[in-house]
Amino acid sequence: MIKLTVSYPKGDDITFDHDYYANSHVPMCSDAFNPVRVELDRGIDGPSVASVSFYFESMDAFSAAMASPRMGDIMGDVGNYTNAVPTMQTSEVVS
Repeated sequence: MIKLTVSYPKGDDITFDHDYYANSHVPMCSDAFNPVRVELDRGIDGPSVASVSFYFESMDAFSAAMASPRMGDIMGDVGNYTNAVPTMQTSEVVS
């Protein structure tokens, strides 16, 4: 299983609209990516204000998601909920 985690760093000048993120952006991503599972986190402590993890059955499914024709719309939507620059981590789930 492949996991894509997108995290948004905390900072004094960082703004983040959790409602828009949860109700608009993440559903847009889920619809485009067709993941097996999605986990949405709101940061309480640590370096991130929020993160989301998308799980895919295989590297082929992950690659297809990243090649979605809707990727431009997804990336263009980031400014609607935050001014943070997201970081992405792709991982193989081992247990």
